[in-house]
Amino acid sequence: MRLTDCHNIADFRKLAQQRLPWPVFDYIDGAADDEITKLRNTAAFDDADLVPDVLAGVAEIDTSVTIMGRRSALPLILSPTALQRVFHWQGERAVAKAAEKFGLWFGISSLATVSIEEIGALVSTPKMFQLYVHKDKGLNASMIQRCQAAKFDAIALTVDTIVSGKRERCARSGFTSPPRFTPSSALSYAAKPRWALDYLLREKFALPNLDTHVSTGSGEAVSIAGYFNTMLDSSMTWQTAEQIRNEWGGTFCLKGVMSAADARRAVEIGADAIMISNHGGRQLDGSRSPFDQVREIVDAVGGEIEIICDGGIRRGTHVLKALCAGADCASGGRLYLYALAAAGQEGVERAIALLKDEIERGMRLMGVTSVNQLTEDRLRWR
Repeated sequence: MRLTDCHNIADFRKLAQQRLPWPVFDYIDGAADDEITKLRNTAAFDDADLVPDVLAGVAEIDTSVTIMGRRSALPLILSPTALQRVFHWQGERAVAKAAEKFGLWFGISSLATVSIEEIGALVSTPKMFQLYVHKDKGLNASMIQRCQAAKFDAIALTVDTIVSGKRERCARSGFTSPPRFTPSSALSYAAKPRWALDYLLREKFALPNLDTHVSTGSGEAVSIAGYFNTMLDSSMTWQTAEQIRNEWGGTFCLKGVMSAADARRAVEIGADAIMISNHGGRQLDGSRSPFDQVREIVDAVGGEIEIICDGGIRRGTHVLKALCAGADCASGGRLYLYALAAAGQEGVERAIALLKDEIERGMRLMGVTSVNQLTEDRLRWR
């Protein structure tokens, strides 16, 4: 299978599986417990049908939106994800450059393998930083100050990882950060020599936004569950979130809001946006999908805060359905991670181009010329 054989996100997943050692692929692909929520995140879109209009004059369409004060050419954010250097040696740099080429928002994680400063200088496209609140308050302050100096456009405080979900695929494979070569995984790594050579001979793996304060996860191998359970602050409260918003002083988003009550609290503390997200199904298995919750949250706080439907996006029509349900835009991680793992920057660009084409074609077939015409009356629920 080659990159040119990839015509949708599912194809990129297949190619990534061919090219990655199985512990690495399972880290991207896996989720918590029985992975019911991960599957529901995408399947939820099947429960709503688009209702098209015809003869609408759609020769010219406008797919752009303004998200958190910055223009995006598509109603789509490339969500921040961790450890991208492990999936492909180009890592976050490839995603940043692809996002800039298409004029999209994108984000990097606290557990990024490229520094805040490098990403800030690399691209001019709007960018967010996903902040994990650590027990080490000095580390939290350092990351916020570095984002301020690097002129990041927003901080997305992740609020759904006070403890780690039970990621059973990772438990079976022994996946760690950085990857640890063990007898059980050695054959998988050896069977993917291109990945192994890139990992061993190119730039050394590091977590430069953390290693000024901790070695865990960068110089000292640890499971992701182990990192979350030992390093992150499980005592975080709404007061903590408000303090971080004040310390940051810029555009502030909460990532991981799933209830209308929490959306209301986000408005009350002065957040600019929320990402309706269950962390890709990697935390609380059995929870609802983001798309399932959009209408309820829009009814509660629509017009008072920007609402981003995060997770499960695999098609341009999924983006359109999220907007029809009332979200201001959609976002996702695996939709580009599979492509990154498959072919680096070239893969990410092809994935975005395919989604862009699907969004544009879908809008024309629905008879809409701008995304603000994607309203709930164009959606029917089964």
